[in-house]
Amino acid sequence: MKIYNVGSRVMNTYVYHTPAGYIMIDTGYEHSLRNIKRNLKKQDIALSEIRYVFLTHAHDDHAGFLNELLSKYPNIKVIISAKAMPILLKGQNSFVGGCSSLTALAFCKFMNLVGKGKHLFPVIEEQYFDRFIEISPNNISNLEKRLHGKILFTPGHTSDSISLKIENIIFCGDAAMNGIPSSKRITIWIEDKNTFYNSWNTLIDEKANIIYPAHGKPFDSNDLKKYINYIPKIVLYKLK
Repeated sequence: MKIYNVGSRVMNTYVYHTPAGYIMIDTGYEHSLRNIKRNLKKQDIALSEIRYVFLTHAHDDHAGFLNELLSKYPNIKVIISAKAMPILLKGQNSFVGGCSSLTALAFCKFMNLVGKGKHLFPVIEEQYFDRFIEISPNNISNLEKRLHGKILFTPGHTSDSISLKIENIIFCGDAAMNGIPSSKRITIWIEDKNTFYNSWNTLIDEKANIIYPAHGKPFDSNDLKKYINYIPKIVLYKLK
């Protein structure tokens, strides 16, 4: 399967093809739709060919231009965790939990200094509510058929975090990261350390070959086995 990364240096936005059209994994920061459109065009893909956005979680860098996307492309629908909508209606990342290392804490403080620390994004407009599909026990099988993949519940980074397995790869959102300021594939912000640990076990159990994170390059899934025992030792640093 061909996977296209049409995102930026900061945020990966993956796209893959199904017989019914293209699936987009996450969006990006607000005002980055133009960049996504330009990168899609380089691959001879039009935004009008996107059928679903699979939202791994409701954070500003993942859901930033959903309103703009839905306003311009009426055929697109968004698949979300049942826990995502309250955050999408607030338009701000949750600050439950803390930074997973001192390096991550320094990065978060830097974000505050440059005016990005509030992690705001546009509140989902009421006119688009019917374009969102919340995953439930009743519809998950049907959604997996549409996505040609397996939906995985991988909370810990956030309560609404979900991942998607396609063939031998997993799009994990921020359930893992690869690159500065993260370390050992551990995401820089964790809401709940125990559920984050359990979610890594969920990812490991799927026996995929490659993990595609939202930040950083794809990596071998064996890295999760290598680093999972570091998670219980993590101290979460609160932002003040």
